[in-house]
Amino acid sequence: MANGDLELVKLTKRYGNVTAVDAIDLRVPAGTYCCFLGPSGCGKSSTLRMIAGHESVSSGDIVLNPNNITDLAPARRGTAMMFQSYALFPHLNVIDNIAFSLKMKGEAKAVRHASARKVMELVDLLAYETRMPAQLSGGQQQRVALARALVTNPGILLLDEPLSALDPFLRLRVRTELKRLQRELGISFLHVTHGQDEAMALADLVVIMKDGRIEQAGSPQDVFHRPATAFVARFMGGHNVLTLEGQPVTVRADRVRLGAGDGAARTLKGEVRGVEYGGATVTLVIAAGALGEITAVVPEEHFNAHPAALGETQALHWARSDEYALRAA
Repeated sequence: MANGDLELVKLTKRYGNVTAVDAIDLRVPAGTYCCFLGPSGCGKSSTLRMIAGHESVSSGDIVLNPNNITDLAPARRGTAMMFQSYALFPHLNVIDNIAFSLKMKGEAKAVRHASARKVMELVDLLAYETRMPAQLSGGQQQRVALARALVTNPGILLLDEPLSALDPFLRLRVRTELKRLQRELGISFLHVTHGQDEAMALADLVVIMKDGRIEQAGSPQDVFHRPATAFVARFMGGHNVLTLEGQPVTVRADRVRLGAGDGAARTLKGEVRGVEYGGATVTLVIAAGALGEITAVVPEEHFNAHPAALGETQALHWARSDEYALRAA
């Protein structure tokens, strides 16, 4: 098992005249849960597939512990990939689906089944080993696909949008399972998603991509509290991106309050364009002239103390210390 640091060096992928991944540099320490996050077409899945060996590299290098694996066949890299479609064999039962790669390596049935049962125990599948894929729920099929990737004892597990086909309740449950598994196994998980909440909940390292480049990489806390650019702030959500005195800044929506502030605060007025009740919080959208629309997420009791109705003029404020300067575009 090649369990070590992963390093991408000027990694590039071109499809004809289109550059999907543009000379990115990244280091993922061993044992890290890393989420690649970004909109469709930003290069995150192409990056994952190059690491897996399912896409050729146009230029640059992939280094793992400390071998250069750029040109190795997928089976020789020490990585395993769980595909979004699961791709289970409909004619094989659960245990044989999981053990299939070991069969291809020539391992005896008793040996491969013993290995399969170890990972089946990890993902709570022992009770289903004789079932066929058609007899399983979507969540169970996903766990079979996960176990099939883990049975090869990889140093890095690669997951391409593994939760996208699940309903919200099951997505939360499987998210918890993935985090637990990664901690127990002690290997790196590289997980592609377009869901900000998914990345924030799972990752030790969040890599935000845009147009084939890495816009920012850091801990979830760093990326959320200290976004590098307006793109990151908007994509992560919960931020107002404004230009104040010629400087692009972000102010978190949960730091904006209704009513006029004191002398240390920045106070504005605008027309209430939206009021959305969310239970514990209320979200307001206020059009503040040249600054554009500002979103405020306030506790319900704060809203009740400063009620606002659509169309009325409402003051709002935030502490100037909550303004975070962004890198200019």
